[in-house]
Amino acid sequence: MAKENKIRNSFANKTWQEIKVKDSWQIFKIMSEFVDGFEKLAKIGPCVSIFGSARTADENKYYEMTVEIARLLAEKGYGVISGGGPGIMEAANKGAYNAGGKSVGLNIDLPFEQFHNKYIDRDKLLEFNYFFVRKVMFMKYSQGYIVMPGGFGTMDELFEAITLIQTGKIARFPIVLVGTAYWSGLIAWIKNTMLTEKNISEEDLNLYRLVDTAEDAVEHIFRFYDKYLLKPNF
Repeated sequence: MAKENKIRNSFANKTWQEIKVKDSWQIFKIMSEFVDGFEKLAKIGPCVSIFGSARTADENKYYEMTVEIARLLAEKGYGVISGGGPGIMEAANKGAYNAGGKSVGLNIDLPFEQFHNKYIDRDKLLEFNYFFVRKVMFMKYSQGYIVMPGGFGTMDELFEAITLIQTGKIARFPIVLVGTAYWSGLIAWIKNTMLTEKNISEEDLNLYRLVDTAEDAVEHIFRFYDKYLLKPNF
């Protein structure tokens, strides 16, 4: 019923004054989220974002692998950014937190669904109402992306990163997909359908790396930055 009312309300006629007032206040709310995010994240230093499902149970092999990936990143000096919620996001923050690294959570306010996990540094927890603001923070303040198995939200974040790199809007940071069994179907479709239809170019297939272990995932990140003689500065 609530969903039906939401649809009906979206079609309801509104006066110009109602539109003007609502949109104006929304702009200020959006600006405040950007300002808060920029101020907090700019101070943290080099970070790697880890994406993945909120529904992954803690006994799942990908949960355990994410904890290990985050631990290895933290020990090397990288901060770890997650979506702040449960599942893979919790695993990412847990690995960084337990290793004494910087554990960042970009939590999204979702009704009846997401709550922030307990492994986020208290001064590095940000709460967002708007997905697009949150995605800007992921892209602007990450020097690499590790993508664990996930659902629509994970796909959204993955293809956002690939698109921004493909179009030159951000630097060509490493993107690592973890889990051949999970991602192979998507990768095959990209090659056999998307590439065949000439909707992408052959070189776009090099924008990501597919691996199966925590060690290989972080090694790709480390090797990329060793090549450019870049190191975390904290």
